[in-house]
Amino acid sequence: MTEAASNRVVIFDTTLRDGEQSPGASMDLGQKLQIAKALEALGVDVIEAGFAAASPGDLEAIQGVSRHVSGPIICSLARCTQGDIDASWKALQDAPRRRIHVFLATSPIHRDFKLKLAKEEIVKRAVEGVRRARERFDDVEFSPEDAARTELEFLAEVVERAIEAGATTVNIPDTVGYALPQTYAETIRYLRAHVRGIERAVISVHCHNDLGLAVANSLAGVLEGARQVECTINGIGERAGNASLEEVVMAVRTRRDVLKVETGIRTDRLYPTSRLLSQVTGLAVQRNKAIVGQNAFAHEAGIHQHGMLTHRETYEIMRPEEVGFARSSLVLGKHSGRHALKERLAALGYGLDDKQLDLVFADFKTLADKKKDIYDADLEALVIHGQVLGAGARKWELAALSTTSGTGTLPAASIALTDAGGERHQAASAGDGPVDAVFKAIERITGVSVKLRDYSIASVTTGEDAQGEVVLEVEHETGVYRGRALSTDIIEGSARALLDVVNRIAVRAGAQSPAGREEMGTV
Repeated sequence: MTEAASNRVVIFDTTLRDGEQSPGASMDLGQKLQIAKALEALGVDVIEAGFAAASPGDLEAIQGVSRHVSGPIICSLARCTQGDIDASWKALQDAPRRRIHVFLATSPIHRDFKLKLAKEEIVKRAVEGVRRARERFDDVEFSPEDAARTELEFLAEVVERAIEAGATTVNIPDTVGYALPQTYAETIRYLRAHVRGIERAVISVHCHNDLGLAVANSLAGVLEGARQVECTINGIGERAGNASLEEVVMAVRTRRDVLKVETGIRTDRLYPTSRLLSQVTGLAVQRNKAIVGQNAFAHEAGIHQHGMLTHRETYEIMRPEEVGFARSSLVLGKHSGRHALKERLAALGYGLDDKQLDLVFADFKTLADKKKDIYDADLEALVIHGQVLGAGARKWELAALSTTSGTGTLPAASIALTDAGGERHQAASAGDGPVDAVFKAIERITGVSVKLRDYSIASVTTGEDAQGEVVLEVEHETGVYRGRALSTDIIEGSARALLDVVNRIAVRAGAQSPAGREEMGTV
């Protein structure tokens, strides 16, 4: 590895694979393509687009990303089996740049209780898996699952044999978030010292956040020579999530004096990408989330505000513009033109083509008739909701809605929906309140019955005419789903949020292969 290459950290994004395994974070094909294109614009080096053997839906999604995204390397996860490798090849053969990521568990607890295999058999299967992968792929990554709880001597043996078999990247997963920065650094240091041929492969780190240390452990690995970090937007992932891409990237940028490495990420795309993913998955970003949270660059304490006014760096180690936050509070209204809208969206980090701009402009004019002033948050909401709703297949659309409620009056709702063929369907229902009545009428038309687990309304901006964002979480026999919608009318927003969920369920129904999920494991 050259000196220049040794200072460059590869950003391997697994939002579409490990991130999507978050409960309720499933995405349809259109939404995955939307996220993949955003990751391409962000400048990630590798996109792990799914697990081809897991289900027909995953394989189709990887194929779609392979055909529509040309910049990053597109990757599929696979077990060390011929069937998984064949499925990955089928999914990735159209990708201009492709990688297969094969894995096999190595820790004592996985060997004894999950795989029931001796060390010798683990080594044999790992080598065979990598060799099979190299028959079709030049770029092969190998992961010893649960590496952080594997005996160092045995871990070194497996990694060395995998490199001998042709692995070009060796990933060292902290699968259950068990490591501490010191112990994880010791693991990487040990491998660099004891694995013959380690210089022929890139060392990768993949850390989970069960103890809140995923980013810290990842950076500890980088300090010891790892040159690929596996992470997700907003840190989403199984259980407590994965290392947060935006936190890793900005730590590298802000503390280059210590880490002495760099990435190829366009950091001004971090906030827009975070917002898009939040809308697609329905997983809200906590207000105090580092880098992309609403409070990340807010200063309320008097002493902090005084310091900021005197010199920004007294309390800010990063400029908000570096991650895509806009400082301007320019207000648009119904007399604002298409050019002003385009310029403002560009300043916010949204580069829309003419067709996309036309759609947003139409929504902008509709909103401008409902409220006097339109703020940046309104514009972001219009763009992101439009992208999300326009990206996925939609079986049902809201055509008309009417509700009645009041003291001494039985709340009722009348709903009209159009299906994918344009046919109109109507129903009416009573309920405990107008929202409940709307939900029952929608369930009556669509035949999709769900159990509401959580429901909230938040104002996008301030004022009596602010848009309200409705967020709900429901339970269905096929899983947990989150839906969102935006409207100045909270009843209409509630209806659209439920329809968002209903459409997700309709798309997912029958798409998952139960057999494909058997004993998959996780990296």
